[in-house]
Amino acid sequence: MEVSLNFHRLLPFALILAFSVLGESASDYGFTLELVHRDSPRSPYYNPADTPHQRMANAIRRSISRANRLDPSSAGAPKTPSMTLVPSDGEYLMNISLGTPPVYFLGIADTGSDLIWTQCKPCKDCFKQASPLFDPSKSKTYKEVSCHTSLCRVLDNNCLRRPGVCTYSSRYVDNSSTEGTLATETFTLGSTSGRPVSFPKLVFGCGHSSRFTYKIHADGIVGLGGGNASLVTQLGTATGGKFSYCLVPRSSNEKTSKLNFGANAVVAGRGTVSTRLIQKEEKTYYYLTLEAVSVGKTRVEYTSGNTSPSGEEGNIVIDSGTAQTYLPQDFYKKIKAAVVKQVKQVKQVKLTRWSCPPRSPGLCYRATTVDGLVIPTVTFHFKGADVELSPENTFVPVADGIIQFWLAPGNQSIYGNLAQTNYLIGYDIQNMKLSFKHVDCTLH
Repeated sequence: MEVSLNFHRLLPFALILAFSVLGESASDYGFTLELVHRDSPRSPYYNPADTPHQRMANAIRRSISRANRLDPSSAGAPKTPSMTLVPSDGEYLMNISLGTPPVYFLGIADTGSDLIWTQCKPCKDCFKQASPLFDPSKSKTYKEVSCHTSLCRVLDNNCLRRPGVCTYSSRYVDNSSTEGTLATETFTLGSTSGRPVSFPKLVFGCGHSSRFTYKIHADGIVGLGGGNASLVTQLGTATGGKFSYCLVPRSSNEKTSKLNFGANAVVAGRGTVSTRLIQKEEKTYYYLTLEAVSVGKTRVEYTSGNTSPSGEEGNIVIDSGTAQTYLPQDFYKKIKAAVVKQVKQVKQVKLTRWSCPPRSPGLCYRATTVDGLVIPTVTFHFKGADVELSPENTFVPVADGIIQFWLAPGNQSIYGNLAQTNYLIGYDIQNMKLSFKHVDCTLH
């Protein structure tokens, strides 16, 4: 049965998961996974020739590509776990193990996609990956999904490619694709207590043909979106529909972040603010309602042009896989103007406007670092939740002696991951609520 998944809107390159290779039964305690930075020497895709500024330029390129895929006009219509994350310029690497006995693979965990999939044997057309292809014939718990079961029907499929067997096929805007067999398998995740946690019979895609127009630095995808096939939805009662993460700043590469599930994912206490999660027809993405953005004491009311009326709920996507934050052109221009005006008024060593590097258009200043600079505070006013951003959330070094304002104009409003660093961010799917708590993520 062919799966017509809505991945074509967004090629999912975001958090990259790595689950440990241990296995026992699921339990109520939490667990932690280490995420490897895609540019870390521990990563199989590490390139020692890249400079920090080249990595930032690559982050901008990936953000633009991802934002384009989130743009509706560019698409055809696309007790408790915790995991450890390491910042990766918009992507986070984790290890997953699946099967019995368990075999690990590098998968991209993505809040902008749903299906879990990896490449499997036999593979007639697969991209090169660091790990061996998963071999279903060697797992005692692998089982193909019948096209006549509810598991297949819930994904809106039809039996075409293999009679009686549910298959999936995903196409992306850039002509990348993946297709294969839908199956169930045991996934085993490492635990903070040292004991592993296993989840049997999770649905995943066993890919037999995958083509990508540029290198995918992983062995597959782990969807954390809101759709039926995502890891979050499939864990269901085990986690109560709750997960949270705390992303460390880019300057803290040696520190790890954490991705939590269930009771460990509750975000509460002093300083916590919450806003409503908005569900749309496309259940994959997590939408919030942005009312305004303030630069210092200057408040700019949200306007969005033709893509989304200013008063509409769910006018911005929160996405862990997009590095930059994108806002509608006219709205962005007003915010940019407010930043320029207030920077000029700062009574310190004056910041000098400077040309941004090629392929990185925007607002840039001459400065060697963001540390110690007195830059106007930017506050995002979500409905019911004011989120105040530090200079490290809004400016980044993009070349020697140049810093750039990390908000950018776009056709789709996206709240990117740089703005989310040093915030504990909790998703409560059952109560449709998202919470922010400002913390030092290097300590969480």
